[in-house]
Amino acid sequence: EVQLVESGGGSVQAGGSLRLSCTASGWIDSKYCMAWVRQAPGKERDEVAFINSDGGSNYADSVKGRFTISRDNDKNTLYLQMNDLKPEDTAMYYCAADRWNCYYQHGFQYWGQGTQVTVSS
Repeated sequence: EVQLVESGGGSVQAGGSLRLSCTASGWIDSKYCMAWVRQAPGKERDEVAFINSDGGSNYADSVKGRFTISRDNDKNTLYLQMNDLKPEDTAMYYCAADRWNCYYQHGFQYWGQGTQVTVSS
């Protein structure tokens, strides 16, 4: 059984930092593309960043220069370092994984339960 478990969310003031983690169990390995997707209240889910099996990454324009995605394949863990947080970053953050696809609009095979990030002004 595949499981993705996120942690590291919380409440911070604008300008602060948080580091999210997502630990994968089951048959997810380094060949999978992994991503962070967020959903703000009343809005649709929005892909924040992904990292592919080669270590290449991509970011939404809204987080470029502030967020960094990384992975530790030995620990089967995905990270999202979030700096200079803004109130508009407030959302539930989900970890997702797919063997063949890195883009939310094409669907992901596996999802975590999410971790809440709240940024106050």
